[in-house]
Amino acid sequence: MSSASLAQRLAVAGSLPRLSVQDRAPIRIGALVPMSGAEESWGRPGIEGCQLWVDWINAHGGMMLGGRRHLVELSVYDSGDGPEATLEAARQMVETQRVRLVLTLGGGDMALALPYLMQRRILTATLLPSDLSPDHPFLIAPAEVHPFFNVTGVDWLARTRPEATRVALCSQRDLMGLPSLATYRAAFDVAGREVVREVHYEAEAGDARAIVAEMLASNPDVLCWCSSAPPMIEELTVAAYEAGFTGEILACTCDNYQRLIARTSPDFMARFTFQFPDFDDAALADTAFFFHRPKAFFDAYIDRFPDHWSAVSWEYASILDLWHDAVETADSLNASSVLAALKRGRRMPHAFGLATWWGTDVYGIDNALVGDWPVVAIRDGKAEIQEFGSVLGWLEAHGARLMEELGALGQLWHQRDKPDLTRALAQD
Repeated sequence: MSSASLAQRLAVAGSLPRLSVQDRAPIRIGALVPMSGAEESWGRPGIEGCQLWVDWINAHGGMMLGGRRHLVELSVYDSGDGPEATLEAARQMVETQRVRLVLTLGGGDMALALPYLMQRRILTATLLPSDLSPDHPFLIAPAEVHPFFNVTGVDWLARTRPEATRVALCSQRDLMGLPSLATYRAAFDVAGREVVREVHYEAEAGDARAIVAEMLASNPDVLCWCSSAPPMIEELTVAAYEAGFTGEILACTCDNYQRLIARTSPDFMARFTFQFPDFDDAALADTAFFFHRPKAFFDAYIDRFPDHWSAVSWEYASILDLWHDAVETADSLNASSVLAALKRGRRMPHAFGLATWWGTDVYGIDNALVGDWPVVAIRDGKAEIQEFGSVLGWLEAHGARLMEELGALGQLWHQRDKPDLTRALAQD
């Protein structure tokens, strides 16, 4: 595998000739992600990153397959309308458009679509590894291993703020929130922190001010928003500021942090720790990982989509990079061949360095790519990587504790109900 992805080489060097592909069938990629509703902020920015990737590839002749180049087409469907509508969208992509890869956020709205995609042997990528199971052999999580990378933020905060020992958590009751809650519970326990309050809320109906008031009633040193959606994180943070909280804040993401600085203060936001950097971060400049020129991608994204950069802006594009390299290695679009090329050697580069295919203990299958992950804090009004923590190292040392918490919340793969796909398809 080359150290630089094709898309990144094209963006920086523009070195490949344009070839005529007018008479060749395009290679279609499907994106089944939330483009509306409470999770839109985890879908739309990622699609914008995909649009950059597709445009870069096509501007230089398309993808190489069988010695010929093919243009790439991106088909986007909204997964925010519930499981039945998402299943129908998946069928449209597969049966009408013949997509060869499906990108998803994952979660409850994919409950019917995932079994269908597996039945049709469509290679599918999720940002929620909790979707993984032996029932989903063609489902992979190559961009992030949410929420397990959050342990690195807990570990860093415990070492750098040892006096902050009392923690209050809040989490939504859904397939995004519950695995995150379990992970933070285990990580704080390992770090010797005391969880003094937990607040659970419905994703569509949480009252940020009431949630923060309940958390502050236990006099915590740390407020943890877990993996709350970006709009909720913004409102929770503002509520904590207005309530006069002077401790630390920890969360999975902090999208639009510049707006949060404007709504609170630079000093207040300097106590916010999260997990997703800007890609112009100096700590990424000299790192030879797969997504080779992060600043070039970041600059192009900001130029085309001002003020849209978020935790997911780069993630679907990074999956496309990995998939594209595997397609060229296999010289095939066949899902089994591409999956074998992706997992050759069991170790491969991902966005932040070498990573390992892992997951049997938690998911029943090694289809999650796990490596190091950055811990990010805001310094002088700008997000900065503080260190890279080893997610795999933490899991190897403390996996049993994590399994306990996941099991207590019913989040292990064998605890989940299987949807009745046959019945759903029969209702069509």
